Amino acid sequence: MTTSEPFDAMLDEVAPLLARAQRPLFITGAGISADSGLPTYRGIGGLYNDRVTEEGFPIEEALSGSMLVHRPEITWRYIGQIESNCREAGPNAAHRLIAAFEKEKPGLWVLTQNNDSLHRKAGSKNLIEIHGTVHRLLCMACDYEREVEDYAGLTLPPSCPECGQQVRPDVVLFGEMLPRLALEQLARVMEDEPDLVLSIGTTSVFPYIAHPVWWARQNGVAAVEINPGDTEVSMLASHRLKMGAARALTALWDRVHRPGGVSA
Repeated sequence: MTTSEPFDAMLDEVAPLLARAQRPLFITGAGISADSGLPTYRGIGGLYNDRVTEEGFPIEEALSGSMLVHRPEITWRYIGQIESNCREAGPNAAHRLIAAFEKEKPGLWVLTQNNDSLHRKAGSKNLIEIHGTVHRLLCMACDYEREVEDYAGLTLPPSCPECGQQVRPDVVLFGEMLPRLALEQLARVMEDEPDLVLSIGTTSVFPYIAHPVWWARQNGVAAVEINPGDTEVSMLASHRLKMGAARALTALWDRVHRPGGVSA
């Protein structure tokens, strides 16, 4: 592939690792959705650029659990903006190829920070959405929940059709704890000891996102970083591909599946 020529040597090193791996762990962030039209910078559609909302709140405060309780209309305004920017996006080659690798490797897992649901739409099943998804709505007072394709037609903030109380998206807001079930699943995946860790499109600023790469370094497991820039775990990676996610995964898929396979 002419577009990957500067990275051919590293791709040739990584491809056999991926071909042999039976329990790879893919860790993904906003960068994997870049080729779906979603920006990689902090915030969507310029939402976080000024760091202050129209009401004068820092965006972290507007998108906090406390604000959702006390002034839900503000939190929902900006959640609605995020969902609107995500609405037209679909899975790109990177999402689809990870799902395709999972069909070949049932022990593969994906840990994603993204709440855009693109991994699920691509067909990934072994998926830990550590920050939740904007497409699942939960009542804060009863057991009502609902999956939605988008927020079109919803009155924001929405109320529960069963009890009339407040509904929220199933996402982790600022100041909130990570979901227990997701953390437990991640712990089980790490207990099974991944045989390859791939960090894709994330700056890895959160400890629970960086931890698997630290774990790999300490346990002699290969850790591959796919990211055009430098991150918190770049120095820990055994292999670095400074390229976009879709481009890198396409090149790796082609190498793994070319006639004759990859050389060990």
